Amino acid sequence: MDGLKLYTVKKVEIVVGGEHLKFVKTLLDDVRVSGYTIIPNVSGKGHSGFHEGHLMFNDVNTLVMVITVVPETWVETILAGLAPLFERYSGVVFVSDVQVSRREYFGEDAKRTL
Repeated sequence: MDGLKLYTVKKVEIVVGGEHLKFVKTLLDDVRVSGYTIIPNVSGKGHSGFHEGHLMFNDVNTLVMVITVVPETWVETILAGLAPLFERYSGVVFVSDVQVSRREYFGEDAKRTL
């Protein structure tokens, strides 16, 4: 049996305050990413100390992480779109190489439904 063929793409992980989730989702939809995963109530420690992930009053008072996988050529567009948000608010973006087995699900070849 032949092994799966893997293709290198970029994983973009965006951590922002819950009140900015709509902005991030709109940006990713405008870029036409094929999909993303949202992880609510993110906890962790950063330069401003520990941030508790539990809901205090509503879901906008927490941190969220949005993860997507895109072709390398799309990363600069996403970062440029996030720049105005990060100039004013806290947050972080991680970009890393990952391998996927179904390249057609990510990027130019992905089927779009808008």
